[in-house]
Amino acid sequence: MHRLSHMRSRPWGPLVLIAGLAGAAAAHADALSAVQVLRLGGCGGIMPAAAPLRCNALLDRAAAAWAAGQTLSVATERSGYRGGSAAGLHVSGPDSSMLQLVRQSGCRTVMNQSLRDIGMYRRDRETWLVMASDSGSVRSAAVAPAEVPAGRRSPALRAPPPAAPGTAAPATRALQLVNEVRARGTRCGRRSFAPAPPMVLSGRLAGVAFGHAADMAAHDYFEHADLAGQSPADRVRAVGYREKLVGENIAYGPQSVEEVVQGWLDSPDHCENIMDPRFAEMGIASAAGRASRRGLFWVQVLAEPRA
Repeated sequence: MHRLSHMRSRPWGPLVLIAGLAGAAAAHADALSAVQVLRLGGCGGIMPAAAPLRCNALLDRAAAAWAAGQTLSVATERSGYRGGSAAGLHVSGPDSSMLQLVRQSGCRTVMNQSLRDIGMYRRDRETWLVMASDSGSVRSAAVAPAEVPAGRRSPALRAPPPAAPGTAAPATRALQLVNEVRARGTRCGRRSFAPAPPMVLSGRLAGVAFGHAADMAAHDYFEHADLAGQSPADRVRAVGYREKLVGENIAYGPQSVEEVVQGWLDSPDHCENIMDPRFAEMGIASAAGRASRRGLFWVQVLAEPRA
């Protein structure tokens, strides 16, 4: 079963259009990329956005020492890093579910506004992340591994199917498909759309998209308004994104980027969102559903930023 839904809203007006659409795609990211996406997107729109962290080789050394058995504080001190206190995350799992794993186990740690630098050590499926401030205001913390035994993985954290070798990352592929149709123009139902300028990917919008997809997957609902009553525009504003116009396409069911984008293009309202020339940035993500609903939940967030 496939379901589709679409929304567009202005921050100053009542324009809201709702239709329906369903699809699925996987957001693949290593732990470092996951941290950066979550910081830019406010951990899925639930906290204020934070600046990306700088990679630091000394903290890479600290992460390796922590993985070898030293305490986090000792590992950081002996690495030669001279910044503030350190915070650590230890997660275990494949890159295909790293966004979900980091978000579930360490949102508050990752979103600390005082953090400035990050280092990583990886061994097999385990990753150690050490983050530090340059002011000494971050309290040391370590989070237990988020690994779930094989065959007993939490349904909301099931890893989506990995991308085939040689294929583009899902978000990049989605952007390519969207910009191809915008470049040539198309018909959305009875309306014809002229060619539109290409859009670009936004890390903040991707974080918001992932947060809503993960929330729908974890709590088994399919709506533009989340369980706190926030609209797509509310979630975008919550991460500090300054918008003039926000649109959202959501989907449940399909198993590939190509399928979900085509589904949206085949639905007039979703197609109009994609072809709207005012939208300049987009983010897209998916999350695997619970045991009772095993498909993928997709969210595409589109926005026209303020000048």
